[in-house]
Amino acid sequence: MGYNNILYEVKENVGLLTLNRPKALNALNDQTLDEIKDVLTKVKTEDGVRAIILTGSGEKAFVAGADIHEIEKIKLKEGFDFSRKGHQMNRDLEELGKPSIAAVNGLALGGGLELALSCTFRILSENAKLGLPELGLGVIPGYGGTQRLARIVGKSRALWTMLTGDLISAQEALQMGLANRVVRQEELMDASMKVAQKIIQKAPLAVKMAMTAVCHGIETDLETGLVFEAALANILLGTQDKEEGIRAFMEKRKPNFTGS
Repeated sequence: MGYNNILYEVKENVGLLTLNRPKALNALNDQTLDEIKDVLTKVKTEDGVRAIILTGSGEKAFVAGADIHEIEKIKLKEGFDFSRKGHQMNRDLEELGKPSIAAVNGLALGGGLELALSCTFRILSENAKLGLPELGLGVIPGYGGTQRLARIVGKSRALWTMLTGDLISAQEALQMGLANRVVRQEELMDASMKVAQKIIQKAPLAVKMAMTAVCHGIETDLETGLVFEAALANILLGTQDKEEGIRAFMEKRKPNFTGS
């Protein structure tokens, strides 16, 4: 499948997905959502892709939001399905089973911030600005922003961001735990790739199970989460990667994980 609004390539076992609508500040329209979902489907099933980095073309914006021209046309009849399509795309990203990194190179507003929130990690350039300005348009964040932002930074900070419309600087995002790292603009992709490469040296199934344990266990009470953790840990004890990891440790060499 050829893409009109995104660029996608694989480099050193890492998928690189670039939102490529620079004239629209990489805004998310319906076709772009379809193209992202198609890439995520490929990434999930291709063993040769162990992680994915998402970024935006140019230096002004990661994603400046959903396409305002499409939102203008959406009425009550279509609105629910419009939001649910965005939810599904972001859920596909969250449930990928492989780590995802949002390399935020400028503005990440509305749907752009919601996309970044669905990634495992967020690495920001120093000029990044994040926000959920939807209330100023008479709507609320509809691609998961009201739920994920509150879970990451807390209810009060999330409501402040939405109700005031204030933008969050890169350093503020780092201080509140919204960003994992802030780097210079010219270092953004290299820094993101270094993190991805560090992660993919680990056992693929162990990475997947750790992400699953955290993402789902945090939504339950502690004891249920611990039982869930024990079940996943037990599965990993029977894998070839566990045996290889132990052997490599004893032999003082790097392990050769196969994902089995």
